[in-house]
Amino acid sequence: MDSAADHALALYPLHRSKTLHVVRHAQGYHNVAGEKDPEAFLSYDLLDASLTPLGWEQVDNLHKRVRATGLFKKIELVITSPLTRTMQTAAGVFGGDSYNDGNGINVHQLMVQNAGNSGRPAISSLNCPPFLAVELCRERLGVHPCDKRRTVSEYNLLFPAIDFSLA
Repeated sequence: MDSAADHALALYPLHRSKTLHVVRHAQGYHNVAGEKDPEAFLSYDLLDASLTPLGWEQVDNLHKRVRATGLFKKIELVITSPLTRTMQTAAGVFGGDSYNDGNGINVHQLMVQNAGNSGRPAISSLNCPPFLAVELCRERLGVHPCDKRRTVSEYNLLFPAIDFSLA
């Protein structure tokens, strides 16, 4: 819908519409293992798999792009599935910069330092949209351990500023 005529034909007024951007999680350890050997998806070593270093590089690149294009300022809510790799991706892309507790501002960490053994610094929730974890956003609720999640109480420790009321 690029022209004024297209806007006139919209079923719902654009000023009352929301735009939905969908982002899949970055590369997780389960992706790498599963590409080498599909049987690896059955390993409990990959329970709730987190992001690989390449995955974090993908997150950092998208973080820069979202800010450079101005899209970040338009985002009103970030919805994520309650899996470590998806919350790492969401926090890394749409969260604030590194968390600095010494800045005198009382703000929750969006992601704590080293969440999911990432080796990453904490991410601040300062000037970020709210984050909501929704159980039904998971791509699979199935048999592979990499698609099974931890408890909400475990996630609250790693991602304190994410709302888990729908997880």
